[in-house]
Amino acid sequence: MEFGVAIFPTAEAMAPADLGVALEDRGFESLWVAEHTHIPASRRSPWPGGPELPQMYYETMDPFIWLTAAAAATMDLKIGTGICLVVERDPIVTAKEVASIDQLSHGRFLFGIGGGWNAEEMENHGTEFAGRWKLVRERIEAMKAIWANDPAEYHGEVVDFDPIFSKPKPWQTPHPPIHVGGAAPWGPRRAARYGNGWMPIYGRGSMIDELDVLAAECEKHDRDPAEIALSLYNAPADLDVAQRHAEAGIDRFVFGLPPAGADTVLPLLDRLSTIITAVNG
Repeated sequence: MEFGVAIFPTAEAMAPADLGVALEDRGFESLWVAEHTHIPASRRSPWPGGPELPQMYYETMDPFIWLTAAAAATMDLKIGTGICLVVERDPIVTAKEVASIDQLSHGRFLFGIGGGWNAEEMENHGTEFAGRWKLVRERIEAMKAIWANDPAEYHGEVVDFDPIFSKPKPWQTPHPPIHVGGAAPWGPRRAARYGNGWMPIYGRGSMIDELDVLAAECEKHDRDPAEIALSLYNAPADLDVAQRHAEAGIDRFVFGLPPAGADTVLPLLDRLSTIITAVNG
């Protein structure tokens, strides 16, 4: 099983280049970062994680810029969005950013995507909360067209553009793997329809118990479930949980890190690396 970490990319967090090197030195496979363009002052939408929204949500840097700094300092570490809020991004611009970071990292980018939970945040970008997942699907389909074709065009219900030229194309062919966030039953359904991976958050249902849902959805779309990479996001620092998921065939275990400095993060990485050794030998 592969092991990664996820962090909110704030100014207080360990610098991306230093964190990337530390992860690579300790045998971690990937580094994932969250995204929020802003947090509306109204705070109307409840945070799924509890009554109080942590300060790190207010302070996230742009994920593509932050991850580029990590990629430039490393050789093999994969870098990913966990998640990119596609509902708040223009698909033509985002396709360009994804292709650019994939080129600069020589094919190490993992495109984690989701619909988001903050209704007023996405409303400020012109997205209606109730229709966000249709918008996600069409924007992903449009980006796939841009990455594959030159010229490219897409004509959907909410995304529509005539033929365009857009380069560079991604380093990875046909594009970086798309890891779809979200709990069952909708998460695996969306992953089977237009993703290359399913990446639910730990604690919001059992990923292992829902693998049959993923298999059934893959059958509907004439896909092999083995095509869908399985990543447990924000996973606990628990050896038993890691071993159980490894035995169940989960491909990746992504630990959550606090957005803190090296004095806090490096000892935590040392402890987490013992789980990697215990699971993988």
